[in-house]
Amino acid sequence: MQIEVISNVNEAQSERFSHRTAIVIDVLRATSTIVAALAAGAAGIVPVETVLEARALLCDGQLLAGERFCRKIPGFHLGNSPEEFTTEIVRGRRVVLTTTNGTRALHKAMRADHVLAGSLNNAAACARTALELRRDIVLLCAGSHDEFALEDGVCAGLIISQLQATGSSPLEMNDLGAAMLGLYRNTADHLYDLISGSVTGKRLIKYGSGRDVERCSQVNCSTIVPRMQGDMLVQG
Repeated sequence: MQIEVISNVNEAQSERFSHRTAIVIDVLRATSTIVAALAAGAAGIVPVETVLEARALLCDGQLLAGERFCRKIPGFHLGNSPEEFTTEIVRGRRVVLTTTNGTRALHKAMRADHVLAGSLNNAAACARTALELRRDIVLLCAGSHDEFALEDGVCAGLIISQLQATGSSPLEMNDLGAAMLGLYRNTADHLYDLISGSVTGKRLIKYGSGRDVERCSQVNCSTIVPRMQGDMLVQG
């Protein structure tokens, strides 16, 4: 099985996804939030690229959620914090979500046969699902401000480690994949320190979202695997 890691959304040419399973990673915070929303009973998450598109899609009973530059969008029901997506608020409701990087990355990946949302929270479950789909795998790190984000890279390394532990066939990976696997192995015992010290981690802590950083740094605390069906992510 071939594993390719892409460093950020701007490197994600459409031909790199053809006939593959894509796992989109935005640890801080989009894919972690999507996992939390589905775990809380949301009917589905509709990822969109722009604020205008999100507003245009809003229908009765739906929720608008999103952020720009780590801040909640004015007038939206929710931001992009997994802490906000409680059962009381989201159960049975569709959520239209737009974020700076994560939802862009999900749209970039839609040429793939299958699109999953991966995070540290659901890495093992995501790896199992991807293996069951029997396709080569692309791990797309959403990044931050069109650059590589450390937290996404170490998550890619964790997912590769889980793929190795779960699968029976050998994996072949690109150089970035090998590097991210090495990064994860060297930092597995202090992931929170790594992530809280990353550029995005420090920014979120500065803005008062330190609990998000803690929650998004938890490994394999969820078995939820968000999977794209049509235009919506649902529990796979």
